[in-house]
Amino acid sequence: MKVVFMGTPDFSVPALDALVAAGHEIACVYTQPPRPAGRGKKDRPSPVQVRAQALGLPVRHPVSLKSAEVQAEFAALRAEIAVVVAYGLILPRAVLDAPARGCLNIHASLLPRWRGAAPIHRAIMAGDAETGVCIMRMEEGLDTGPVLLCEATPIDPAETTGELHDRLSAIGARAIVAALSRIDDLTPRPQPEAGVTYAAKIDKAEAHVDWTRPAAEVDRRIRGLSPFPGAWTEIQGERVKLLACRLTEGQGAPGEVLDDRLTIACGTGAVGLLRLQRAGKGPQDRDEFLRGFPVPRGTQL
Repeated sequence: MKVVFMGTPDFSVPALDALVAAGHEIACVYTQPPRPAGRGKKDRPSPVQVRAQALGLPVRHPVSLKSAEVQAEFAALRAEIAVVVAYGLILPRAVLDAPARGCLNIHASLLPRWRGAAPIHRAIMAGDAETGVCIMRMEEGLDTGPVLLCEATPIDPAETTGELHDRLSAIGARAIVAALSRIDDLTPRPQPEAGVTYAAKIDKAEAHVDWTRPAAEVDRRIRGLSPFPGAWTEIQGERVKLLACRLTEGQGAPGEVLDDRLTIACGTGAVGLLRLQRAGKGPQDRDEFLRGFPVPRGTQL
């Protein structure tokens, strides 16, 4: 099929690769414009733009899709279908209607649960036992369109958002190829009204760990915010990101270090910190972290 691909972050790249490998004609790749990044704040192209250029595909990165000129350029591609995955711009009605077969979205949740911006983070933070990927026909509403195909997967009790992100990205790539190969045989299923939840964008204020909460909740928050933006706490006056942990036995005052292995008391129960990151340094496993930054038993976080 003649496809317009619309995506921006790393999550989108496997889907682009899969469509190319399956033999679809990519008429154009749309992505977010380059943004300032790194210490020099130089404009950096999105992961999708980098990959598309490596594949020799035409790339466009309009700031908005609202102008008549941009919409006319999109329509002139005469695509059969558009595939959208974490693009980051709202598609106006003129864009949704331009491809002959409409626009399909790869969404990283089991809709209608976790519509919106941060479905992977929210699924882990809520303690969901499973999640998945839905291929959805796009409408003007926020992730409200009918679903063509779904693939579910369990969430491992120790899994981080980063790990689940990579698994769902691969599932989405496989699912979109399957959906396009069976497009005439798939019946769009309207989403049920029951069970709708919204995955609000992560607020950085959520990242500060509240040790008075139960250990299970602290564990989910640390894993759900790893690696970005990274849950954090203060250790001996220094702000430290917490990137991996496990539930464990122990009790004490909330935030109290219970041993020399970074077991931390919570409101009820305890968590063992496994991977941490000091400001200006790379992530470190617990033992490496403690060699350079000893944290004695009895320290209060």
